[in-house]
Amino acid sequence: MERVNRVVVIGTGFVGSSYAFAMLNQGVADELVLIDLNKDKTEGDVMDLNHGLPFAPSHTKIWHGDYSDCKQADLVVITAGANQKPGETRLDLIEKNAAIFKSIVHDIMANGFDGILLVATNPVDVLTYMTWKFSGLPAHRVIGSGTILDTARFRYLIGDYFDVDTRNIHAYIIGEHGDSELPVWSHANVAGKSVKELIRGSNTYQMEDLEKLFINVRDAAYHIIDRKGATYYGIAMGLVRLTKAILHNENAVLTVSTFLSGQYGQEDLYIGVPAIINRAGVREVVELGLDPDEQEKLHHSSELLKKTMNALDGGMIQ
Repeated sequence: MERVNRVVVIGTGFVGSSYAFAMLNQGVADELVLIDLNKDKTEGDVMDLNHGLPFAPSHTKIWHGDYSDCKQADLVVITAGANQKPGETRLDLIEKNAAIFKSIVHDIMANGFDGILLVATNPVDVLTYMTWKFSGLPAHRVIGSGTILDTARFRYLIGDYFDVDTRNIHAYIIGEHGDSELPVWSHANVAGKSVKELIRGSNTYQMEDLEKLFINVRDAAYHIIDRKGATYYGIAMGLVRLTKAILHNENAVLTVSTFLSGQYGQEDLYIGVPAIINRAGVREVVELGLDPDEQEKLHHSSELLKKTMNALDGGMIQ
């Protein structure tokens, strides 16, 4: 049997269906399997996506499947779970989604899955940690979408501010994918030139503007949810980028939620930091030299996540 790249998507709500659409448009996988409790909706998505195949860059076999399809999967992407409602933080979602995840991961592993798990559901850092515990897989093969979208928003707004193509902006948001995340200004640059250097040498650009810019990054999801009910296009594109890095063995640096075992002074925690991603999952964590203020903020973000997990029923994450 010819070896092909198979990706299974669990959950075909806003994020899952947007991810499937973006995957088809970019021709990333050979096989794409959609799984959801709402069979009719998922079958409709499959029909709709298949009708777009004549316009796709490459052929993709797409079908509505079940957990048995995970056995031959290279990557399972979990987007299922309750959505964030207006006024609700990502951490507020945890109790709703923890029980859902325990059942999903059990069904994935019971069918002989031996690939990489990618978690997109919020609160993504806590649920990725739980997925690692539930699955029994090595930590480097369980990845959360982390701050990949926050970093994309950050790069976009910096590019917009300096009027430079966002693809020439190099900057990171790290920490919790949520209210305690932080910008790494000490390593932010525009086409190789430090953002702080650009500020110092200009009468046009102000650090106060950049501080407001970060607040817009941090609060972007709330603004989008207020306007359209959910965020899904940006994260779908981010998940496709991660998928390409994995399936194409790219060794790409992306800000994912990954397990820390001493890096950044943190232990036994999933949190968003830059990591090198390839076919094996997380090859290694990239440790940036943070300034003291950034170190303190990352510590605060880490402690918040630990406090949240410690407050959970202990049996929930066994």
